[in-house]
Amino acid sequence: MKKFGIKELVLIVIASFGFANLSNAQNGPPPCGPAADLSSDLGANVAADSRCFELRMYTAEPEVDGVGGINNLHQRFREQEVAIFEKLGAQVLAVWQRLDDPNTLVWMLAYRDRAHRQEVWEAFGTDPEWIALREKYPVPISAETYTMSATDYSNFK
Repeated sequence: MKKFGIKELVLIVIASFGFANLSNAQNGPPPCGPAADLSSDLGANVAADSRCFELRMYTAEPEVDGVGGINNLHQRFREQEVAIFEKLGAQVLAVWQRLDDPNTLVWMLAYRDRAHRQEVWEAFGTDPEWIALREKYPVPISAETYTMSATDYSNFK
């Protein structure tokens, strides 16, 4: 598989993936993954071997008395959060610092399919290492989350 640099990966994300906003969580898990796992209207241009991709943007509340702040959020990711997701089977593809909004961290994960995404998040929510890390670095955030599937012509699946 071809290796991509950060600039290439960002262009791939912007140009090659179909975005589905997760604003309607009550309808069940968000669509993502291989074409066969999607409805015909969503899967028409999706690769048969696409993984489920998720782009997450966390904007941290300003730090007050050691609680919150983008630096604490970065430290939480640096120290253990990425490792916890990888231990649970997700692949953390990249983590970025937004420069136009310095209080926002952007990261991208990949899962085998939608069911695997659900398994990872359910396990993450109860993981003792995550609970301890969240207590060590409490950072109130607002989150934007998008799920994606690779197109059938994308180099990155």
